[in-house]
Amino acid sequence: MQKPDLGFLEKAEAILEEVRAKQAENISKASDLMVEAIKKDELIHVYGGGGHTTLVMGEMFFRAGGLANINPIMETGLSVFNQATKYLELERTVNYGSSIVKYYKVQPGEVFIIFHNIGINPATIDAAEEAKKAGAKIIAVSSSYWQNEMPADHIIRHPNKKNLFDYADVCIDDYNPVGDTLMDIDGFDRSFGPVSNIVDFYIAHWLEIETIDKCLKQGVTPPVWMSANKPGGDAVNAAYMKKYFPRVKCL
Repeated sequence: MQKPDLGFLEKAEAILEEVRAKQAENISKASDLMVEAIKKDELIHVYGGGGHTTLVMGEMFFRAGGLANINPIMETGLSVFNQATKYLELERTVNYGSSIVKYYKVQPGEVFIIFHNIGINPATIDAAEEAKKAGAKIIAVSSSYWQNEMPADHIIRHPNKKNLFDYADVCIDDYNPVGDTLMDIDGFDRSFGPVSNIVDFYIAHWLEIETIDKCLKQGVTPPVWMSANKPGGDAVNAAYMKKYFPRVKCL
């Protein structure tokens, strides 16, 4: 009997296992930067380069069990909460990403995490370039397949033809296949079953888990949200709200 998901789970698990096996060193390097940010009482900026990639940024922000010093570089225009045809145009618009980063006034030495599994569109490249100009430490989560396989003259590429990994201090490969899909059926002319968010959410949480673990081993108390729906959660979170409300624009 054919499995209900046609093997999607097994294929997704294979990518997750590849990330776990091959990206542990890069996760460790990235978490070292995040630990240092916590030690220096700095924000950790997180940016999604357009569309569904912005959901990962939301997953790391104000999340039960997640870091409280996450500053989402939130721009509704790039997100799935904008009209689809509008955000598609905006993520291909040159200089839009740089204007967003400028608004958040990223400081030299601060950590700037960029998620975009394709890693070549203007909203991603301009944001990375602006963060680099500001002197930030860039952690890039993207797919080497997309960056290496997309033609240099493809419509979604930034005019400078660069890839997101060209700007990063630490590169984390999410191994997202070109097309972002895992499933094919004979007689149907396109693949389906998107996987990028499953993998990128895993990477996002792994980064935070590794960071929290390292902090505790070094005698540093990391700022971690408690569920506001759990008894005592509001009381625990009140101190973080007082501390970060003036600094994190989305709180």
